[in-house]
Amino acid sequence: MNKKNNILVLPGDGIGPEVCDEAIKVLKHLNYIYKLDIVIEESAVGGSAYEEFGNPLPEDTLKAAKEADAILLGAVGGPQWDDIDYELRPERALLGLRAELDLFANLRPAILSKYLSDSSSLKPEKVQDLNLLIVRELTGGIYFGEPRGRSKSGDSAFNTMIYSKNEIERIGRIAFEAAQKRNKNICSVDKANVLEVSVLWREVISELSEEYPDVELSHMLVDNAAMQLVRDPKQFDVIVTGNLFGDILSDIAAMLTGSIGMLPSASLNSDNKGMYEPVHGSAPDITGKELANPIAAILSVAMMLKYSFNMNEACSAIEKSIQEVLSEGYRTYDLEGSKENKLSTSEMGNKIIEKIK
Repeated sequence: MNKKNNILVLPGDGIGPEVCDEAIKVLKHLNYIYKLDIVIEESAVGGSAYEEFGNPLPEDTLKAAKEADAILLGAVGGPQWDDIDYELRPERALLGLRAELDLFANLRPAILSKYLSDSSSLKPEKVQDLNLLIVRELTGGIYFGEPRGRSKSGDSAFNTMIYSKNEIERIGRIAFEAAQKRNKNICSVDKANVLEVSVLWREVISELSEEYPDVELSHMLVDNAAMQLVRDPKQFDVIVTGNLFGDILSDIAAMLTGSIGMLPSASLNSDNKGMYEPVHGSAPDITGKELANPIAAILSVAMMLKYSFNMNEACSAIEKSIQEVLSEGYRTYDLEGSKENKLSTSEMGNKIIEKIK
């Protein structure tokens, strides 16, 4: 009897359920075509879970996440939860899942379709054929460092940026191995001119590079890296960096591709179990209006099939169908294009399914 591949869907808040619906439709279509033995379950997370259970990450959701082979997340958060206790905010669910599942490696590709050059905020010649990968450490650094908090008076607050050699090494290995499969070029980003943590980071990455002589390593300060991403993004192949810097740089890279609605991500542990999610937020201003771009969520499914299940044929089928839809001029409302070819969220999902062979 074939083992079932169990996928947990966490739609979350805002446009999360809308884009997850389209991703699930694609997944079910692929399951039918390729006989993937996929079983899909759904649980609450984020603000919607807080409203229902008083907790953004209920015990049942965490249990289901631990038992699943892979997780698809929509988005969490919204202004209606900005004033609740910090520990109960929707975003805490994300941090909790990353920590509990040890999802330490975040892979964020920034790939510009040749059909979307006009949608980028940069000149077409600057971004044509852009294909870079940001590898972000996800369970360490200032987001998780202790001690953290506020003074008793409330007049000051503090966070701790901390990394161990082992944490830097394991994310470094992911990045070097990714670079070996690409153009064998890696840029490590830090702030070694002012942060002791970054001095250690640079030392460990430099030492690790000796194990990968076929990969060319360079180092760059984070402020310069932000500038270079906008000035000449095609100079980069793989960027590896810590949690805080990776958070910021990956959002800069997102806009190079025309829309944050185009970019998927994978957060992996050492067993390649992953949580896959579009990099966009919950976009409360367009929630329920059928304006959300589902492509990032659908591409997140493609990454899931590739990294967690080694289903490369099904992954390629998604990627090719999206390119075919874009080549015919179809766009969601966040992308440049003629009004006649604008598609709603569900229409884009259906159009992509039409093209899957």
